[in-house]
Amino acid sequence: MTTGFGFWDYFVFVAYAILILGVGLWVSRDKKGHEKNAEDYFLASKSLPWWAIGASLIAANISAEQFIGMSGSGFVVGLAIASYEWMAALTLIIVAKYFLPIFIEKGIYTIPEFIEKRYSSNLKTILAIFWLALYVFINLTSVLYLGGLAIETIMGIDMIYAIIGLALFAAAYSLYGGLSAVAWTDVIQVVFLVLGGLVTTYIALNTVSDGAGAVEGFSRLLERAPEKFHMVIQKFNSDGIFNNNYLNLPGVWVIIGGLWVANLYYWGFNQYIIQRTLAAKSLQESQKGIIFAAFLKLVIPLVVVIPGIAAFEMVHDPEIMSRLGEAGQYKIPSIEQADRAYPWLLQFLPTGLKGVAFAALAAAVVSSLASMLNSTSTIFTMDIYREYINKNADDKTTVKVGRITAAVALIIAVMIAPLLGGLDQAFQYIQEYTGMVSPGILAVFLLGLFWKKTTNNAAIWGVLASLVIALFFKFVPVPGMEPWMHQMGMTFLLTTAIIMGISYLEGKGKDYPKGIELSKELFKTTPQFNIGAFIVMIILVVLYSVFW
Repeated sequence: MTTGFGFWDYFVFVAYAILILGVGLWVSRDKKGHEKNAEDYFLASKSLPWWAIGASLIAANISAEQFIGMSGSGFVVGLAIASYEWMAALTLIIVAKYFLPIFIEKGIYTIPEFIEKRYSSNLKTILAIFWLALYVFINLTSVLYLGGLAIETIMGIDMIYAIIGLALFAAAYSLYGGLSAVAWTDVIQVVFLVLGGLVTTYIALNTVSDGAGAVEGFSRLLERAPEKFHMVIQKFNSDGIFNNNYLNLPGVWVIIGGLWVANLYYWGFNQYIIQRTLAAKSLQESQKGIIFAAFLKLVIPLVVVIPGIAAFEMVHDPEIMSRLGEAGQYKIPSIEQADRAYPWLLQFLPTGLKGVAFAALAAAVVSSLASMLNSTSTIFTMDIYREYINKNADDKTTVKVGRITAAVALIIAVMIAPLLGGLDQAFQYIQEYTGMVSPGILAVFLLGLFWKKTTNNAAIWGVLASLVIALFFKFVPVPGMEPWMHQMGMTFLLTTAIIMGISYLEGKGKDYPKGIELSKELFKTTPQFNIGAFIVMIILVVLYSVFW
């Protein structure tokens, strides 16, 4: 059984694909008399305006892991999973005000390049290899797997063919055009992403209310599934039984604990996210783009979490399931297979709108793939190839190597992605395993930015020690440390203490020669940025107050 794609659905999706490929190839073309250099390919000629930066940040971030994985977590856990999105809005403000000015002043292409300027080439190489492995074996593979799962569920196409199709689509324009093609197509991708997501949310809520509208549907969700609308998950249920969801989202500690490690690492020191902010016309333009992305982050749970909660209500309401009839029985989601929730919902959209929603899902997958590929090629080319293989490589060779690197990374990811079958709540899986390495890197960056006594040897020992600490918590039971978010937060604190201790002993209390000189002037922001940041924070306070 298929989910009933009609002519207009295929028409909308094909039109979307042609539009993305057309725009991507058009902006990728070499201008007359000018051949792409490294800055053109890896940093989009440093010409991106604020609105393109903000849209590209969200398109790079929102992928199948949000649409499918976060909807699946919404199905199981509820609105609490939205903390990843809403806390990210606040994190973006911190990144824009305190991290970005230093990065742009240093004129870097990559995050590992900053490590070289602050610490050493050795540490840069260690982290560059880590990031390459993370992007290829965790990020690219999981995005391809979840995208393939969606296409298999919606259209009945075998997963391996769906994965290959997504990979070829992303490669068609990103390998040739570089960051410029990725960023400018991301602007279009975000329109499809938000529009398609809102369409799915509306249809799901309208179905819950039996045609009485989305507002009524939302009201019924609040009434029938109130347990799904708490941002803070309690350790024990009302009947005194341990709440398993607490292991992934441990109560108030999500807001004041380990999630900060994940967010600051991801938004502040993650190459495929921060790269588009380095490609801005100016620091102020980049900061405006980040504020725009922060506002979009406040909206994202509406299109990726609410549909999962609606699907939970639909599946567990016999009256609704009887109205859905035979279609409702098609690959029905469950607590054990929660990641089927979003694809399952798409089948109930009318002809034409189904194509829009599917295009939104494809946009989320393809834009993230393109961003990850570009960043993978940037790190390998600038931090490995030009450092150790060909120090005198000209721009033509550098761009060529970047394209080959992206192609190889994509091939490896395509081969591994089908092996991820059977994952439950893939979004949580990605966060947990990335969280085993992010605490050490975050400690190295924060101390490198803001504590001038931090030494190179201390940073290297800190990164290595953080992996040992994370593995200890993972495999050795420690009372009170069962939630992996607690483990991540404690790993960060212990790693920070180790780095500070070694730095102090090694430097005898003196500043490290490569320590960064900071001034108040460096962190000054425009009135527009300050007003936008204030509005975002007020909205966050209201949201958490209402849904505590």
